[in-house]
Amino acid sequence: MGEFDYANDVRKYTPSVDAASVAGLIKHLGIALKGKDSALVACSDKSERDRVRDHFLKKKLGLTQADADLDKAIFDICQRMHQDQDKQRVTFYYLLAEKYGKLGMFAS
Repeated sequence: MGEFDYANDVRKYTPSVDAASVAGLIKHLGIALKGKDSALVACSDKSERDRVRDHFLKKKLGLTQADADLDKAIFDICQRMHQDQDKQRVTFYYLLAEKYGKLGMFAS
């Protein structure tokens, strides 16, 4: 079984995909992508959404918006990806980073 094609998954949601940013996100997430559960975002789990907000949006991206605003952004991505039962973490984080103009953080 080969590697998951994250760039192709991202392409389902955005017309232009920055392959370097996808690769940077894969590198950033590292071992988390090895486990099936940790490689996915569970939108129905509040603790998972809080983790995305606190660890990715605030800590990694350095965002300082109110929690309610960041939670809305996470919910918006959940809605955008609603047709996928398995929401790939790389794709989810890519779309959030794109929304906030932070893809460049992962491109190097």
